Amino acid sequence: MRQQRLMLAAAAVVTLLVLPAGTFAGVDAGGGRGTSEPRRAAGPLLDPGPDISPYEGVGTWIDMYDTGPWRKPEAAIDRMAALGVRTLYLQTSNWQKAFAIYKPDITARLIDRAHEHGIAVVAWYLPSFATPKKDWRRTKAAIEFETAAGNRFTSFALDIEATEVRDIAARNEAAVSLSRRIRDYVGEGYALGGIIPDPAGQLYWPDFPYTEMVEIYDVILPMGYYTYRTSGYAQTYRYAKRNVTLIRSESGDAGVPVHAIGGIAGRASRREVQAFLDGSNAAGVMGVSLYDYPITLDWEWAKLLR
Repeated sequence: MRQQRLMLAAAAVVTLLVLPAGTFAGVDAGGGRGTSEPRRAAGPLLDPGPDISPYEGVGTWIDMYDTGPWRKPEAAIDRMAALGVRTLYLQTSNWQKAFAIYKPDITARLIDRAHEHGIAVVAWYLPSFATPKKDWRRTKAAIEFETAAGNRFTSFALDIEATEVRDIAARNEAAVSLSRRIRDYVGEGYALGGIIPDPAGQLYWPDFPYTEMVEIYDVILPMGYYTYRTSGYAQTYRYAKRNVTLIRSESGDAGVPVHAIGGIAGRASRREVQAFLDGSNAAGVMGVSLYDYPITLDWEWAKLLR
């Protein structure tokens, strides 16, 4: 199943491995946009193969607590476009909220404006794994969400980090079960991302089901928040690189496409941000981002998009 989905992804990964340091797929050395354009997410049976290009290059994140972009969505997207951001990762909800889609009218405005600029928008939802029916309904709502203009999220990524299910074996079973249900629903032609805890630093999810997750998800996005884990150039470089190499070694799949998430933005030194980029690039990632958009500083954008 995974082999079929990764026929296109493999070519992208090979390209990444020969790029010069500091250059990521879809973003040229001068910070320009790549040639891959996001396409409208299709129904479960319509896509011939997964398009993982939204996970290439430089992305940025907005969660439900980022007041600025929700107040002025068009201005936020316009700035992302001016910077050269390829993809916006937009939170739709979490299991604690009373709604499936946060501010659906503003969500629609963000999606529509992003599509005008050719920016992909990936939905992400944080499930508890203790409430499978709710988690499924909210995941499905994100995948199916459509604006009045007919635009939809380009892709969906599940945020796999909640520890509400204390027993690790039961948590693994619940996480894999929801993930498989999502894959069965969208089909093989829809690109899915799996957002996971950082393999090199976290201790709260031992025996993480890497093999199963890599089988289900087309791209893995480790939350490599080095500002919580380490400091200095050398240690941050090793940490960033190890997050990627551990995913591939633990899953037994050396070709796993990875988009590395760094941060927390604005809390790191220039050398640490550079180390994150250098270590991620040395490991052969397909894209990078810092968490999250409102607190990413101008000098960090300059490093990301150089």
